[in-house]
Order: sequence, then C-alpha cells, then structure tokens
Amino acid sequence: MEQLGERSFGLTLFLMAMLAFVPGASTVVGVMIAWPAVQMMLGHNTAVLPRFIARRKVGVERLARVIRVVTPRLKWVERLIRPRWPIPFHATKRLTGSAMLLLGLTLISPVPFSQVVPAFIIMLLALAYLEEDGGALSVALVAALCSLAVTAATVWGAVETIDWLDPATHG
Repeated sequence: MEQLGERSFGLTLFLMAMLAFVPGASTVVGVMIAWPAVQMMLGHNTAVLPRFIARRKVGVERLARVIRVVTPRLKWVERLIRPRWPIPFHATKRLTGSAMLLLGLTLISPVPFSQVVPAFIIMLLALAYLEEDGGALSVALVAALCSLAVTAATVWGAVETIDWLDPATHG
C-alpha cells in the first residue's frame, strides 16, 4: 500500500466497490469503505488498512484469476478514463472522501439491489481518482450528489409515510 502512495486510495476503494456488487456483501463493504474514506477526508497520503485486514494473505492463483478477468475490462475503461483536465487532487481529496463515506453508508441499506448505483459511483470515483482524471471525477461527483439526493428523498418519504400511517407519533 505504501508503494502505491496516494493511488492506494483509488485502488482500495475500487476493490471494495467491486465487492459491494456481491449480493449480501454490500452491508459489510459499506462499513469498510468508511475507513479509507475518513483517511482521505483527514488528508492522509496513503490508505492504511486495519491490521486484521492487512495481515490477510491472498493466494497467487486467486490473484492471477482476478487479474485475468479484470484486465480486459480495465483496458476498455482506460480508453475512457485517463489523466486529463488537471484539477488540484489534493484539494478534492477531502470532497471525494466525503462523497465515498456517504455513498458507503448508503450501501448498508438492506433493500435488494440498492447497492448497485452507489457501488458503481464509488467505482467511478475511485477510477477517476486513481487515473487523476478531472473530467471523470467531476462527472462522478455529480453522480454521487444525485445518488445521495435520491437516497435522502427516499428516507424523507419513508419518515413522512410513517408519520402519515401513525399520526399518534406526531405529538
């Protein structure tokens, strides 16, 4: 992780976003995303994983399989996301970390398939951050804002519906 430097945030969050697509795993991943997101918000230079995760070893065969599956897809993505439109990534690191933290919290929802959009946006944010693509980062931050607005509206609607169904709780 130390060798990756600031890119460790992008890689860590990208891998976590990939795991969030697995049904049932998004709740745990949502909590795990908070760790590097808070580190980004605090301005750390590299992502540092908790010891119980960092000590785990990944088998070479398993890693090779993952790389074989992911590499062709990443080649396609790299045609779209590449270093361009330089923006001060140090200045946006805290904003990106905040967006990742909030999106990670939305992954905790137990509603089936509700993790897909936030996981995709976290993946896009991570790739844009990893490749230092200001254009993709801007698009991803707008997408994050839209996703969070929909989540907020959904929560607000649920609260209002509960008040409507049970007016006795409304004082």
